[in-house]
Amino acid sequence: MARHEKNTKNTGIEIYFANRYSSGEKGTNENTNELIRRHLPKGTCFNAISKNQLQIIQEKLNNRPLKIIGIKHH
Repeated sequence: MARHEKNTKNTGIEIYFANRYSSGEKGTNENTNELIRRHLPKGTCFNAISKNQLQIIQEKLNNRPLKIIGIKHH
């Protein structure tokens, strides 16, 4: 993640880092990483992924039904 600022600039997608000593945030990170890996498996060459493809994945993740909000799209 040493080049996270460059990646954000190139994709327009901000990168989130958990705060130190905030174990409650790390579970959310791990769950989100698992969801992302369903679309972009380990070893994926990110140079071959377009902004449009990333936006489609982002939309799918941001609009998936969530149990916490009664399985409704938000």
